[in-house]
Amino acid sequence: MSSFAQLKANSASSIQKLVAAAEKLSTGKKNYGDDRFWNATVDKAGNGYAVLRFLPAPSGEDLPYVRYWDHGFKGPTGRWYIENSLTSIGLPDPVSELNTKLWNSGNEDDKATVRDRKRRLHYVVNVLVVSDPGNPANEGKVFLWKFGKKIFDKIMDIMQPQFADEAPVNPFDFWSGANFKLKIRNVEGYRNYDKSEFDRVSELFPGDDKRKEDVYNGLHSLKDFTDAKNYKTYAELKKKLYEVIGEAGVAADVGSERAAELNETAPSRSDRSPTVESKSAPSISADGGDDDDDDDDAASHSYFAKLAKS
Repeated sequence: MSSFAQLKANSASSIQKLVAAAEKLSTGKKNYGDDRFWNATVDKAGNGYAVLRFLPAPSGEDLPYVRYWDHGFKGPTGRWYIENSLTSIGLPDPVSELNTKLWNSGNEDDKATVRDRKRRLHYVVNVLVVSDPGNPANEGKVFLWKFGKKIFDKIMDIMQPQFADEAPVNPFDFWSGANFKLKIRNVEGYRNYDKSEFDRVSELFPGDDKRKEDVYNGLHSLKDFTDAKNYKTYAELKKKLYEVIGEAGVAADVGSERAAELNETAPSRSDRSPTVESKSAPSISADGGDDDDDDDDAASHSYFAKLAKS
């Protein structure tokens, strides 16, 4: 049985697997200048609209999405730290460790520092662009799309409805999925996606499995975003962190044995281009957690890419 035929046969049973995986998942590559990625177009008022179809997992991969974190902040030296977080691949990360230490100090200035340096959450999926009024040339093409927790919550809501009159829907399914209407508003200077919603359940290209299979064969692999080779080692990240915050000597003297130990568990990546990060204002949970639910701001990609090269 071909990969596509197997996908069709398993269509009805895949939603439970996705929900279970999302609940237990604990754990990139830059997207600015990467033509695999789709970015929304907004008007001068900051508003935008597009219709997307979430697509299934590529052949040989278990899930139709990946999740990873990164950090992006400016240190007191004037230098920027824009790097993937090792927590994405289940390893300790020096920024998260330092953030925990600062948060637990009880000092309000330290807590403000943590809020500025906290990690940011990203999801990456394959999408088919159904409608893109801002850039019609994208329509009918398969892209990767990166977004934050708010969009992912909408995916989970449709897979796990809260009311008895709502049936669960797998939005990644060709046959019983649903188009996603992305609605972007400018709210107090930031992009807001609250109005975005799924349309009614519909088959993609009804009755035309050939077109579906063409889309399936055009999916981009998601493995790069959680491949250890695309992450710097603990030692490399710690050195960079303390250089950025102006305490380079500390990185060499404090925790050097731990850095050496962790260095063995995460191989250096061949391409060390830093990950592009959003400049949205971060928030932090009451217990000092290091998570962020800010959505990605496509308009900031160029800004951070230039900083990363400086």
